[in-house]
Amino acid sequence: MNDFIKKIMGQITGLWGQWSMIQRAVLIGIVAVVIGGIIALLGVSSTPSLAPVIDAPIRDETVLDRIVLRINQEGVKTTISPAGLVQVADETTARRMRAILIREDLIPTNVDPWAIFDRERWTITDFERNVNFRRAQTQMITDHIKAIDDVDDANVTIVFPERELFRSDQNPVTASVIIFPKPGSDITTNRKKIEGIQKLLKYAIEGLNDDHIAITDQSGNQLNDFTGLAAWDRQTLVEREQKFIQTQETKYRALVLQALQLTFSSDRVRDLNIKIDMDMSKKAVESEEYFPFTLRPRTPGLAYDDSEILSSVPRSRSTSTTKWEGTGYNPEGPAGVEGQTPPAFKDMSNLYGRMTQETNVQNEEINRKLTQEERSPQIDRVTVSVNIDGKWKWKYNEKGEPVLQPDGSIEREYTPVPQEQLRAAQSLIQNAIGYNPARGDSVTVQNIPFDRTREFGEEDAAYFRKKQMQTTVVIFLSGLTLLLISFIIFRVVAREMERRKRLAEEERARREQALRESAMMEAEQDGMEVSISMEERSRMELMESVVNLTKEHPEDCAQLIRTWLLEE
Repeated sequence: MNDFIKKIMGQITGLWGQWSMIQRAVLIGIVAVVIGGIIALLGVSSTPSLAPVIDAPIRDETVLDRIVLRINQEGVKTTISPAGLVQVADETTARRMRAILIREDLIPTNVDPWAIFDRERWTITDFERNVNFRRAQTQMITDHIKAIDDVDDANVTIVFPERELFRSDQNPVTASVIIFPKPGSDITTNRKKIEGIQKLLKYAIEGLNDDHIAITDQSGNQLNDFTGLAAWDRQTLVEREQKFIQTQETKYRALVLQALQLTFSSDRVRDLNIKIDMDMSKKAVESEEYFPFTLRPRTPGLAYDDSEILSSVPRSRSTSTTKWEGTGYNPEGPAGVEGQTPPAFKDMSNLYGRMTQETNVQNEEINRKLTQEERSPQIDRVTVSVNIDGKWKWKYNEKGEPVLQPDGSIEREYTPVPQEQLRAAQSLIQNAIGYNPARGDSVTVQNIPFDRTREFGEEDAAYFRKKQMQTTVVIFLSGLTLLLISFIIFRVVAREMERRKRLAEEERARREQALRESAMMEAEQDGMEVSISMEERSRMELMESVVNLTKEHPEDCAQLIRTWLLEE
């Protein structure tokens, strides 16, 4: 193997030595071009492929920003090509994003989202091209519907009729869709999502309208029958309106109840009812108002009103004057024909007369304001009723103890709320709710005593328990004091008896010691030899030491004796 490589290298070296400089340069250029092409091919093949969401470029910056923002809300990274194409990572994501954009009307009207399915081949007929286009279109629509999060599977059938010569003979395009919802999805009851699928079909298929689209679930229930959902929509609207009214009532109730409880305490203000009647319909109101002219407004800061106001101003004026003098002539008509002149005027015929007529017509102009407005839901009437309880106080006798009733309960005295406070509370509520008597608002504040039977029973039971506890504590402390006094007396008597007993023993021991000492002295005087045991000798020495210590330190001995007594 090494010999073969050496042989090849030798041949190459020989050829390289035989070539001229031009041949060598040409070979080096070819090698460089080949290496550059390989590097470029590797770079292009390593570049990730992107799928366009919309095949046509988008030139409108505003529309492009809305589309990119909506796609970014789904957590999908987008790339804008220099030509203006919106691209995502793969084809599956592109189909899902395309379905969302179609559902939310974000596809520009001049953009065909299905141009990506145009396929051209050299050996295909027009019939095959149409068939392939319809198949691709149906498959792409199916993929779009499947890309929706709430859809597990979908089956789409589109019928494209043959084109007829006359439009009256042309059959419409129809589409039927069967969707299989995912578990837990609300797509079968969510009208907005069904409308999104229906709109997707209309965008995808030319000439398809709402009347020729049937969307059903796997059980055959038609989901896009929005006419049958009118009652449901009305019920939903009524529920939303009632919820809005309840929210307003809760807000007013919390506001008024908090103000009253801070004034009268939460225990005295419990019952507060608010009813709001609202007109939820939208109305277009047109009103016309006439008012006088203000030639000069009032001077600010002046004590009196110096404004100049006119009810109207002249706009046009017309004057005419008619004067007539002479004999009046009343024609009777042709000869032999009775005239039509009344007898009163006939008697005045052929008399001398004078007439003067003046007519003055003046048109006045006034201020006029025409207002057109659309009224949103407004409050028709607000009614408020609240009950404020008075104050209950215990009755006490001369000894300061509560007065008891015959049934054993504590007697109480009720103090109602003064009328001034009720009127003040009513004024407070009226200002809080925006009271308007013109619309029939009503505010009622009453003072009705609450039923506090249970509360009073608990208070009485607590009072008697407390009193019983106090009596028990007094008796216990008295017994404990008596027991302590008895123990002290017993201790004093016991110590006294012990002291007397000890004194008696000491006296007896002293006498015995004195007898022994006298006996020993008598024995020594008689010359008798007395033998003392070691115990007696130790005892004598100890007694002698105690006597000497007592004489030298009497205070220490007294302290020692007190300590022994306390220990005993």
